[in-house]
Amino acid sequence: MKILVVDLDTEWRGGQNQALLMLEGLNARNYVTELVSPENSELGKRAHARGVTVHSVSQHLSRLSAALKISELAKSGIYDIVHANEAHAVTSAWLAKAHRRVPFVISRRVGYPIRSSPLALSRYQAAARILPISGWVAERLASSGIENEKMTVVYEGVEIPRLPSAEVRREARALWGVTDDSPLLGCVGVLLPDKGQDILIRALADLRNEFPQATLLLAGDGPDKSRLKNLAKNFGIPDAIIFAGFVKAMEPVYAALDVFLFPSRFEGLGTSLLSAMSYAVPSIAFSCCAFPEIIEDQKSGFLIELGDEPSLRNATATLLRDPSRAKQIGQAARARIEQKFSAPKMVEGMIQVYEALAAKSS
Repeated sequence: MKILVVDLDTEWRGGQNQALLMLEGLNARNYVTELVSPENSELGKRAHARGVTVHSVSQHLSRLSAALKISELAKSGIYDIVHANEAHAVTSAWLAKAHRRVPFVISRRVGYPIRSSPLALSRYQAAARILPISGWVAERLASSGIENEKMTVVYEGVEIPRLPSAEVRREARALWGVTDDSPLLGCVGVLLPDKGQDILIRALADLRNEFPQATLLLAGDGPDKSRLKNLAKNFGIPDAIIFAGFVKAMEPVYAALDVFLFPSRFEGLGTSLLSAMSYAVPSIAFSCCAFPEIIEDQKSGFLIELGDEPSLRNATATLLRDPSRAKQIGQAARARIEQKFSAPKMVEGMIQVYEALAAKSS
């Protein structure tokens, strides 16, 4: 079976990481995958480095140039599936009329409703199968008029890492200038208001009354950075927050942490939360979006009511006060990811969809 994956994002985000894991996982199982991606995109470069055939299109008018490329490739008759990995790719594949030649699959990664215009909806109605990345995203799609029968939830997955040794952990913490006895809290994500990093800065200011050496590591960059830095100054803790910027190699982040905090208010699933849990880092998130699908409250992490900042602080303090409980929750978190949110599980879910569609169209 040969699958053509389309992704027109130029930056490296969670969706592009998932696409790369999917391409690698399918190829390892003797499926042939190829990628349509803009010139010099991060995904294209990384996929090419791993031996994936990449069809590059112009970054300028990328949707139109991608549509022309997809149309050309689909007419060759060598592909069994065309899979759009993000919204711009959906538009291009639809313009290319790929759905008239082979089964058309769409990954839906965001919780925003589809625009109500017939034109916007028709792109998704053209798909043979839509793959929301969580049950919550599926509910949002259903509220936009997509039939449940047309959807299959395929959770995003992460690679299960080796647990860092004590030496690796010390090296990781030293990289961030953190001593072994200083509690290190962390969050990974683009710096945006919806991601909630401001909540963590306020929480840290209070936590330092009990844990004066506590530090917060924010991995990620974005337009909210200057506001967050000013907020840290206003609370008198600018030196207690590490603004790491965009981090390409993530192991030194997760390996260094004592607690992972994920205060996002709007997220399709949350691959950085999955990654932290895979490293057995005890994690806290709000009880909204898809997070209750990931965390079993009080067992594999803590879920806090949306906006309940005192409870977020208290849960964090609970984990810092009781290392044995924190370790137990971290171990349960890692087991949860292995069972339901690993990259192999994601790839298996994709294969089941592809095989069913191929059998139906043959």
